Amino acid sequence: MSKEKPALIVKNKTASRNYILGDSFQAGIVLEGWEVKSLREGKIDVKNSYVTFKKDEAWLFGIKIDPPASLKEFNVDPIRTRKLLLNKKEIYQLQKLKNEKSLTIIMTSMYWKNNHIKCDIATGKGKKVRDQRQDIKKRDWERDQGRILKNAKNNSHPTKNFK
Repeated sequence: MSKEKPALIVKNKTASRNYILGDSFQAGIVLEGWEVKSLREGKIDVKNSYVTFKKDEAWLFGIKIDPPASLKEFNVDPIRTRKLLLNKKEIYQLQKLKNEKSLTIIMTSMYWKNNHIKCDIATGKGKKVRDQRQDIKKRDWERDQGRILKNAKNNSHPTKNFK
């Protein structure tokens, strides 16, 4: 039995840019057949996705799954809400975090696991503009630091100058 890494379908890059992420949960998702077919083709947009609760059930909003070419003429809703499959304990914990600490619950990634489609959802607190700028400065400094170290290693070999 080999332990394979789950095949990533999509990652929500804006989630880590716009939110300070906290606790993470794995959830199943209820999809229709054409949506699975579109996911195999990678026709999905998750930029504005978030989770909300209705009647003690978790629902995922804002995901756009484009229908395949064979269903273009049929009336399908690519932006419909999709139910998340979580344990009651996890749902109550997420509701508590959302209500008490006023956190947002965001989908961070979607992937294949044992022929099922799973979502990673995380609690997040919105970043201010200054926090985003600090992250950019930190990333730039780390990149520059890597370049400096790389150049220092390359230039450490003495060269012989013949004149």
